[in-house]
Amino acid sequence: MKKVVHAACPHDCPDACGVLITVEGGRATRIQGDPAHPVTRGFLCAKVAKYLDRVYSPDRVLYPMRRVGPKGPAPAGSGNRAINTWKRIGWDEALDEISSQFKNIIAEFGSEAILPYSYGGTLAVLSGSSMDRRFFHRLGASQLERTICSAAGEAGLKSVLGVKLGTEPEQFRHSRYIIGWAANIHGNNVHLWPFVEEARRNGAKLVVIDPYRTRTAQCADWYLPINPGTDAALALGMMHVIINESLYDADYVARYTLGFDQLRRKVQEYPPQRVAQWTGIAAADIVKLAREYATTAPAAIRLNYGVQRSEGGGMATRAVAMLPCITGSWKQVGGGLQLSLSGAWGLNRDALDRPDLMTAALGRAARVVNMVELGKALNTLDHPPVKAMFVYNSNPAAVCPNHNEVIRGLRRPDLFTVVHEQFFTDTTDYADILLPATTFFEHKDLQLGYGHYFVQMSHQAIDPLGECRSNVEVFRSLAERMGFDDDCFHESVDEMIDSALASNNPWLRGIDRPRLEREGHVRMNFAQSPGAAGLQPPETDAFLPFAHGNFATPSGRAELYNESLKALGLDPVVEFKPPAESRHGSLATPFPLELLARKSDNFLNSTFSNLPVVQEMEEPGLLEISHHDAQSRGIADGDPVRVFNHRGDILLKARVDGTVQPGVVCARLYWAKLTSQGRNINVLTSEKLTDLGNSATFYSVLVEVEPSKPAS
Repeated sequence: MKKVVHAACPHDCPDACGVLITVEGGRATRIQGDPAHPVTRGFLCAKVAKYLDRVYSPDRVLYPMRRVGPKGPAPAGSGNRAINTWKRIGWDEALDEISSQFKNIIAEFGSEAILPYSYGGTLAVLSGSSMDRRFFHRLGASQLERTICSAAGEAGLKSVLGVKLGTEPEQFRHSRYIIGWAANIHGNNVHLWPFVEEARRNGAKLVVIDPYRTRTAQCADWYLPINPGTDAALALGMMHVIINESLYDADYVARYTLGFDQLRRKVQEYPPQRVAQWTGIAAADIVKLAREYATTAPAAIRLNYGVQRSEGGGMATRAVAMLPCITGSWKQVGGGLQLSLSGAWGLNRDALDRPDLMTAALGRAARVVNMVELGKALNTLDHPPVKAMFVYNSNPAAVCPNHNEVIRGLRRPDLFTVVHEQFFTDTTDYADILLPATTFFEHKDLQLGYGHYFVQMSHQAIDPLGECRSNVEVFRSLAERMGFDDDCFHESVDEMIDSALASNNPWLRGIDRPRLEREGHVRMNFAQSPGAAGLQPPETDAFLPFAHGNFATPSGRAELYNESLKALGLDPVVEFKPPAESRHGSLATPFPLELLARKSDNFLNSTFSNLPVVQEMEEPGLLEISHHDAQSRGIADGDPVRVFNHRGDILLKARVDGTVQPGVVCARLYWAKLTSQGRNINVLTSEKLTDLGNSATFYSVLVEVEPSKPAS
């Protein structure tokens, strides 16, 4: 029997594609983009187009296992499932051992000695955050501050707008001037790209601002390479020109912003000539960019999270977010800015996560551990120490900064580690108990996107392979083993979806589970939104969140001056400070090169790194370096090089190809276990946090490079 099932891609990508899965005889035989989805429009990225290889990979974890060998990667040549490493066990045995260990740890050290660790391995609503939160709240475990990726940018955006909203992707086709700011649209946001190309065919200009010559930069009408961590300076330099030349929208500013006079004074400190010294962009180009952006309508900025992965990432995002507020481009279809649109969701999170259970368990809020500082937490945290860790939806042994310290902590013989996974990752190498996880083909879920405004139902297409279980089922079973009899642990998937959608958010009005099950995807109900009124064709139903103000700030205006920043020791308007660990910073080091520890184009963080069909699209182990920096170090293209700083070192192969400017080098994230050294680029990154949001500073890293002999 053949059937086609509607699902939605849950991976950490703004596109959140609607997909159609063809199933024949109980086996998935095809995956394709949903042609009826207005953003997916019938095609998928190269990774997900090959998703059958992931689901049916011979390397899937299919059964619960207990470690019987030492922690660490399996010996070379023995394979991940070496007989001296893992022993297959049943689910009952696995759950009994986990619950027994947890009970013993709680009795001796208290419940906060247990740390959950998860992030964006899936962004599906239930699999990402529901039964797991209920379980750890009821347990009284330490709470994880999940800020490794986007929190600094979100905090910067909300400091101006008050909410994570922005320009919907369908409107970009009407833009006349598009800035891709740290946004590799062609590589990491491919379903926005056709709208950008449509705009360009109609005469729009695409400008890309990025320290790395990405795929998108190669396609741009104008590429502006910028020094890492200097984006706030560039935005301030642009505003210097826009304000001093009276290119701003005086009416919009007067009606809908707060603090313009303070901003006018602040930008005087950032003339283009001074900004050029920090950014590496010529003063004349800064002036040209500002004038073109302010005088071409509609103008849209696609801002992405690379901006906020430096020490001043929150301020950088805040500065860029001010630009459409002073030009008034929020009024126009095809204007404004997009970073994250997830502020529209407004699900009933309390019903899903049940934070009240934590107070019932402890009588107070549990301590909070920042996920960026995992190495510190595992090695130095006390009262109580971390004695158990449950990892799901994440691969911290690959993605966490300060890799050497993270691995030192994971190797602790007294640390009981459980990992719920689909594959044998860097992190499973340190697990005591390994549990098999479903893919999105194998369970039902609710799916939202942060790059569009469609709510989707993701139906289960096939039965779980082997003995794989979903996150919901695993934590439901653990709750039973721990003796938790609260009603919430007995709710079905459908009941949980109903609870999530039972929200006071008016934009969810009329969107319920039965409708989503029938239609697959439904655009949020913006009919009553102030920005939707009085629009003219071609987009009579376009969502313009801030066309008439309506900012979700305390003042109701775009806050160009934000008093609350003072309490954080930050300028209440905006400012630029060079990252301490940068060429222009205050931290004196013998390491003169700024490292971009960037994402790969064809992997998704660490996901997909292990699949041969996807590996064929990447060349791992490269250090991209400028001709100038390579020549001065006696390095030629293809040479083995040692990249190092005071935190660690790694051997890579030089690629001298013009993708980075002098003073900058770049290497991509990859699984450590797939390298000959058992290390990845995060041996060089630090646990230092950003100015806002407590995010990771992956792009504020100094290194040196030297020729090296090939690894033996």
